[in-house]
Amino acid sequence: MKALERELRGKFGERVRCAMPLAELTSFRIGGPADLFVTVEDEAELMHAKAAAYRASLTCLCLGAGTNLLVSDRGVRGLVVRLGDGFGKIKIDDTKVVAGAAAAFGALVQAVVDQGLEGLEFGEGIPGTVGGGLVMNAGAFGGEIAKVVTLVHGVSEAGEAIALTRDEVKFAYRRTELPAHFVITRVDFELARGDRAQLMARVAELKARRASRQPRGVPNAGSIFKNPPGKFAGKLLEGAGLKGTRLGGAAFSDQHANFIVNLGGAQAAEVRALIDMARAKVKEQSGVWLEPEVKLVGDW
Repeated sequence: MKALERELRGKFGERVRCAMPLAELTSFRIGGPADLFVTVEDEAELMHAKAAAYRASLTCLCLGAGTNLLVSDRGVRGLVVRLGDGFGKIKIDDTKVVAGAAAAFGALVQAVVDQGLEGLEFGEGIPGTVGGGLVMNAGAFGGEIAKVVTLVHGVSEAGEAIALTRDEVKFAYRRTELPAHFVITRVDFELARGDRAQLMARVAELKARRASRQPRGVPNAGSIFKNPPGKFAGKLLEGAGLKGTRLGGAAFSDQHANFIVNLGGAQAAEVRALIDMARAKVKEQSGVWLEPEVKLVGDW
């Protein structure tokens, strides 16, 4: 670990932090420290950091906007890399769009709709980044990112640049099959021409629907469970009496049962306990075994 720290400091200087608290970098506002932490600003820096961690036989976790993520109270061993503003650019050329992995998903939606391009309207209100959305095959209201992706660029575990076609990514419901420890740097999309006014109206409609159904102004990680085939996780959770159930500083939202909110000082262990309890109760009540959508990372 010390050798890796020395190498990273030689390259990145004061950007390298030890025992970096991660709670402030997640939408849940939960999580312990990273052993080592650095922000990188371009693909070359990311390749350097990942190659250094690989040579040191240490894991390297990439942290985007920290949504859809539950970090252990004990934190994350090894290196945590955060993609900086250099990965937040969006380029539009006719119907072809290239978005950096750190670009906000909502900003991408607004940018393409403003150009009269359709195919990403479903993403209005989805928290997090383009990279995170790709990893989870983000979707809503009948749309999903898999339908419009053409190429995914990234860096391998060993620090090498790789580009994957849509078929190589192997999209599935709310997940993708990417190479182990692959970090996305940018995503290529192919969209279609649409009516700008109609697209803007559609986005406004979806924004209003989300605002009326989902908790706002309180830390959360988005949907906790994936929707089982033909069912809604929120309905199953509500039917099992879990809406509003609280453990310590964490609770299932009173507004939408498929959201766990941090009411203040919540611990990752409390959130995980609520997840485990909910899965058991829904299984008993409905015979359905819910699959978490939120990712648990770190030292559990």
